[in-house]
Amino acid sequence: MPKNDLGVRVRTDGKKGMRKRRILRSFLIAMGVGLIVLIGLFGIAWAMTPIPDTTQKHATEQGSVIYYRDGKTVLARQGVNRKNVRLEQVPRHVSDAVIAIENRSFYSDSGVSVKGTVRSLWSTVSGQQLQGGSTITQQMVRNYYSGLSQERSITRKFKEILIAMKVDQSKPKEWVLEQYLNTIYFGRGANGVQAAAQAYFGKNVEKLTVAEGAYLASVIQQPSRFADPKGADLAAVKDRWSSVITAMRDIGALTPEKAAAQRFPKLAAPKKPFELKGQSQYMLDQVRQELNRRGYSDEDINGGGLKVVTTFDKKLMDAAARAVKQVLPDSTPSKVRTGLAAVDPATGEVVAFYGGNPDTSKYDNAFSAKVQAGSTFKPYTLAAALNDGLDLSTRVDGNSPIKVASAPQAIPNDSGRSYGLVDLVGATRNSVNTAFVDLGQKVGLDKVAETAEAMGLPADQIEPHKSAASFPLGVASVSAVQNASGFSTFANGGVHMEAHVVRSVTDAKGKKTVIKPDSTQAVGEQAAADATYAMEQVVKYGTGTAARLWDRPVAGKTGTTDKSGAVWFNGFTPQLATAVNMFRDDNKTVQIPGYGVQFGGQLPAQIWRAFMTEAMAGKDVVDFPEPSDYGYDYDTYPSTPEEPPQRDDRFPGPDWNEEPPQPESSTQPSVPPLSEDPSTPPVIPEQPESPPPTDFPGPPTGGSGPNEQDNTPARPVS
Repeated sequence: MPKNDLGVRVRTDGKKGMRKRRILRSFLIAMGVGLIVLIGLFGIAWAMTPIPDTTQKHATEQGSVIYYRDGKTVLARQGVNRKNVRLEQVPRHVSDAVIAIENRSFYSDSGVSVKGTVRSLWSTVSGQQLQGGSTITQQMVRNYYSGLSQERSITRKFKEILIAMKVDQSKPKEWVLEQYLNTIYFGRGANGVQAAAQAYFGKNVEKLTVAEGAYLASVIQQPSRFADPKGADLAAVKDRWSSVITAMRDIGALTPEKAAAQRFPKLAAPKKPFELKGQSQYMLDQVRQELNRRGYSDEDINGGGLKVVTTFDKKLMDAAARAVKQVLPDSTPSKVRTGLAAVDPATGEVVAFYGGNPDTSKYDNAFSAKVQAGSTFKPYTLAAALNDGLDLSTRVDGNSPIKVASAPQAIPNDSGRSYGLVDLVGATRNSVNTAFVDLGQKVGLDKVAETAEAMGLPADQIEPHKSAASFPLGVASVSAVQNASGFSTFANGGVHMEAHVVRSVTDAKGKKTVIKPDSTQAVGEQAAADATYAMEQVVKYGTGTAARLWDRPVAGKTGTTDKSGAVWFNGFTPQLATAVNMFRDDNKTVQIPGYGVQFGGQLPAQIWRAFMTEAMAGKDVVDFPEPSDYGYDYDTYPSTPEEPPQRDDRFPGPDWNEEPPQPESSTQPSVPPLSEDPSTPPVIPEQPESPPPTDFPGPPTGGSGPNEQDNTPARPVS
């Protein structure tokens, strides 16, 4: 070894040693620069990757549930199956089970796992499917925030890590866990722990046992495979469940004794997807339409977590279907359609309806289909007259025919029968067409239209017809719901309550909105009482005797359009107003083999009676209000006859045992047939502005039963 000038031995590495030192120094410098660059890049990435201010739509959507009027019986479910719950509602053993198997270091880590992240990155780069390494925070971030997809890429993974770290710094661990439990998919269509508790065990999350909570933690890894496990899948999920119990013991969530006592839970059978049956689709359609009208968007309905309580009474809905199906003969042609609607006069709630067979028609006969009202429109004319100062003793011209200046041709009664001067009770009881044409002229057709609109008939459906002399006879088309709503005004003392199908809406935060329908004093209380009295005579002695309820008073009106293209019975008790119509979707005569041509006083009245008998069972008997005095002979017709009345020539009325011949007229204008497609509702074709509806032989005469028929061509429904 060489010596220096002082004689001390020194070690020299030579050129090779100096080279190594230079390389090491350069490497350290490069490492330092690289580290500085990485820190800089990380800082830039950190600054440029904020926590998203929006969430994934699917992650936060909560399905809405629609109930019958009892608020308990489910009518339909809409949107994603999720119901968010607060963390304090989730039993501690459930959240412990999830943490034990998914992320033991949840409460101590920074939102990411270094070991798990390296493993996950290697899995992404290599394409190998290794054990997952994401923390609960990372999983929550990936499923919760917008801008993060499920794709396997380095960029996405790095972004997820940055956001998870920021969330961990800015949000409490409890908040993260709550969002995770409400967001994660558990299989069986269940999003979130509450929906999962219902799907797997038929109970709310707060009722879950330790074993059940451990099962839900088990399925998170493979929700589709473990949703309904059998064979090898069942063995696999049992192993996974045992691992969860063991992990809970290891972290101290369960004592060894309690862990050993756990047994694999019994799973509820998977439920089939919610199916709409019977009239449910029709009900749902009307509910959605009303919610839209009241400001709730489709997004609110599908993802807003609404609890919607409808007006529909399930028992009465079933009663409506039974009444129609039991009364209609088996020989009823498929093209004959029947609609029924029942409205609570005091609230305007549509409590029941029958819309037809949803398997053969996408439109319903109670709300969507609109047919000429026929003589069921006459009570609106009567109400307008009584409200305008006329009384039941007012006499109008019941002779046939009657000539009106605005009508090019004279308007006759059925079979040309004349009644002379007849008071308003007799005109209503016998549905005298000329009398109501005369009454419309006396009171003014504009007032008739105003009254009908105030009582609930839409203006756009009656305005086109109000200038016709035959307007009081029911040439306007209405739906069963609209007509029931209009007649409910009589039962409610002249006050019309807006018809509606939604009682209340409660949002996801628990704020409840009770629907308050519009209220209109359509006619005076006494006018309503007097009109009701006149319609009572229709059921007692006139064309609607088939609708009698022997235990309580009933008021109503029959209606039949030209050649029985549409037939009606509308009636009410003080507690319920119901309309029944029958029509054909090709606009031809409603005729039943073996039962003949139909009138409103026949099958429609029988259906009405069958439904109302069941609907009013057990209800208090309430009398109608007293009418004004008008000189009626009470001795002639007792108020509650013990047997069907006989014809009395002193009071011209129906021929009880006869049906009138159907008038044939080769000059009847043709009417375009309705759509043959049962999936679309019939539509009124464009009508010429002139001539008016009475510009042809045989104007509408309204009413139904053995003494009346309408002679106006029935326009197609819409």
